[in-house]
Amino acid sequence: MSDIPAVPEEAEARHQRLAALDRAHVWHPFTQMQTWLEPLPGDEPLIIAHARGSWLFDTRGRKYLDAISSLWVNVHGHRKSEIDSAIKLQLSSVAHSTLLGLGSPPSIELAAQLIQRAPKAEGVPPLNKVFYSDSGSTSVEVALKMAFQHWQLRGKPKKTRFVALAEGYHGDTLGAVSVGGMDLFHQLFQPLLFDCLRIPTPYVYRWPTGPKHCLESAALAAEAIIAGRRDEIAAVVLEPVVQGAAGMIIHPPGYLKRIARACKENGVLLICDEVATGFGRTGTLFACEQEEVVPDFLCLAKGITGGYLPLAATLTTDAVFESFLGPFESKRTFFHGHSYTGNALACAAALASLRIFDDEGTLGHVRQMAERFAEGLRGIAELKHVGDVRQRGLMIGIELVRDRATREEFDYTARIGHKVCIAGRKREVMLRPLGNVVVLMPPLSIAPSEVDLLIDAVRDSIIEVTEQ
Repeated sequence: MSDIPAVPEEAEARHQRLAALDRAHVWHPFTQMQTWLEPLPGDEPLIIAHARGSWLFDTRGRKYLDAISSLWVNVHGHRKSEIDSAIKLQLSSVAHSTLLGLGSPPSIELAAQLIQRAPKAEGVPPLNKVFYSDSGSTSVEVALKMAFQHWQLRGKPKKTRFVALAEGYHGDTLGAVSVGGMDLFHQLFQPLLFDCLRIPTPYVYRWPTGPKHCLESAALAAEAIIAGRRDEIAAVVLEPVVQGAAGMIIHPPGYLKRIARACKENGVLLICDEVATGFGRTGTLFACEQEEVVPDFLCLAKGITGGYLPLAATLTTDAVFESFLGPFESKRTFFHGHSYTGNALACAAALASLRIFDDEGTLGHVRQMAERFAEGLRGIAELKHVGDVRQRGLMIGIELVRDRATREEFDYTARIGHKVCIAGRKREVMLRPLGNVVVLMPPLSIAPSEVDLLIDAVRDSIIEVTEQ
């Protein structure tokens, strides 16, 4: 208890005390801790003390535009009064009670709202059931296990394989890693993983035979595997429209629809991981809507609570749900759960977030700000070391290259993306790269003036790092 100050501290003293404690005890995710403990000049770790709207404030009083939505989760801005109030109101009743054999008003009401807003298409069975968990990884794990068990219960025990995209990312638990394709993150753990059938990522900018061939070639390759091995495939899993962690790779229009059709024609389930793309990021509430696709499983997390609390949901169809029904002694139960499944505070926050989408016309605002970004990004696309600018809604990736003509990449050890993000801090912008790709993914509530500030800061930061 001696480390807890009895009286308010001066800002710098507080920062130094917290920084020392952090270095002594905290192991940060996706962070090379050697560089955290021994940072380069200008790269000293920040400690965020409070936030409001699109802005973060550190312990030294400096501010930063939250251009990555605090890792793609914040939707309506920080300290949104409606969500604050909803959580406080729920606290006056109960913070948490289990869903194992019990129900709770917020989890029931949220499930109904998610089903009401889920993607729909004429003649396609709707998503009608919601299984809660606590993170994007677990929402995918749930879908994988449900898909596997569904076929076992339906008398098709050979359907055990999964098809996934190269360079896909679905989280960091072992099942999610098995269907992921990020070698940098996952290669070490290969002995622990189950084997997965791979289909090529429809990466337009780097497609070997040129952008014009990407859709047809990638779709044909996927269709061949799905049709050729239909009797052993349980499901295809993919991030629809945008592969986030792979570097904001945007699929060519029509690709998702082709995959969905191939799955339906061959009796294969489709799992759409909308952990990153869901809740308005691409301009529609869910990316699947843009190609009128209704998957068999829809995996949600990140923005589901507006960026306030951990919560995830896996939506599925009545057909899948009914596979698990039977007498108690049949043991057809889905034996899976989490201690904080359907947490009441998180569900209350999620319900408030969905109401804000309606009350404030959030999706219309996203489309307007996306147009404003597109205009500003045209100038960035012309920079000497910018190879490709990719955008869908408010999901943006700026790929930096050593040579525009040959598309030669910067060496991994040069840390060019990271250096651009550090340069952005001097311009009051908080960024985080994906290798050589600078990612912009601000809160959906970002204001026009903040869009302009962000565009200017990113352009100037790229120039500073790559052209000096």
